[in-house]
Amino acid sequence: MHTSDSRILTTHVGSLPRSAALADLLIDQEQGKAIDAAELERQAELAVRHVIHQQAESGVDIANDGEQPRIGFQTYVPQRMSGFGGESKRPTPQDMKEFPDFVALMQKRNVMRAKVFNAPQAIAEVEYHDLSAVRDECALFRRCLDDQPRPFTECFMTAASPGIVATTMLNAYYDSHEQYVFAVARQLKKEYEYIHAQGLVLQIDAPDLAMERSFLFQDVSLPEFQRMVETHIAALNLAVENIPAERVRLHVCWGNYDGPHNHDVPLEDILPIICQARVGALALELANPRHQHEHKVLKNHPLPDSMLLIPGVIDSTTNYVEHPEVVADRICQAVEAVGERSRVIAGTDCGFGTFAGWEMVPDSVVWAKMKACSQGARIATRRLWGRAE
Repeated sequence: MHTSDSRILTTHVGSLPRSAALADLLIDQEQGKAIDAAELERQAELAVRHVIHQQAESGVDIANDGEQPRIGFQTYVPQRMSGFGGESKRPTPQDMKEFPDFVALMQKRNVMRAKVFNAPQAIAEVEYHDLSAVRDECALFRRCLDDQPRPFTECFMTAASPGIVATTMLNAYYDSHEQYVFAVARQLKKEYEYIHAQGLVLQIDAPDLAMERSFLFQDVSLPEFQRMVETHIAALNLAVENIPAERVRLHVCWGNYDGPHNHDVPLEDILPIICQARVGALALELANPRHQHEHKVLKNHPLPDSMLLIPGVIDSTTNYVEHPEVVADRICQAVEAVGERSRVIAGTDCGFGTFAGWEMVPDSVVWAKMKACSQGARIATRRLWGRAE
């Protein structure tokens, strides 16, 4: 994983807004409607080229394909693996139960069309027989990168964690949750290793390690939830056992929506367990109002010396464009917490296009925010190194 001894690098978490045409095709495909496959491929390629160009224009150093060919950051899995069917019944998160008028407002403002709370469930042995979808996605990304005049410092590809698959596509087949999550891990391992073999940094998206405290595991004690986190980390470590840790980054979040979040588990309660993951970088939400204070936790619970930090310095749920000075302040706080400037890469709290057709921040504002991230990184570089670059 590339680092810099002379400046603060920038990246983001992965998903980026899709065009309306692409989103509609992906949603229709997920719902089993007849679609024009050639048109889906065309729209996906247009979208990947767009996000690559915009990342370059915005000054992003470590880029990806924006997850453009996928319906969602984790709900793409039933389209690539067998063993899923029917419909999961995801519980209502605690903050949505407590503030039903917020839910009513959110439904008026932005209706979720992708299958998130009603995704398929595991109804048989889950198996990854055909890697053609991940092959096609990686090939499309590489093809579009070849036409990009400005080379990126590095490129990454995202994949869902075993835990978020097991907590979104619920278990209706295995004898226990633990058995299910390890079965998923053994199959996702194939996707992870293929991404790594393409020379891309693998980012694993694992909101299960934090968000699920107020979702699926809201009714258990904190120690029980912490034991679940340990199980999910063990499954993740199994899935990446053949990939060097320095080629894997792990994204942990509390749910990418602008809700109350007043039942989010504190970072302090889970960070020591998360640090047991065999990864080279940890991406954390540190920009939004509920978690921006938690850079202090990193002083009490330091990351392993070999682990980089990708702090969220841009909030992915608000249309405020952060002032570059605010971004620089957040970067410098993260550096102070970690204790080494070269171990910090500026990022976003979460993705901007978590699911097709469900974006809280429009395309133009996303890129204004990413430019602010790059500008803030330059300011932080001046502060930390005493020069612009």
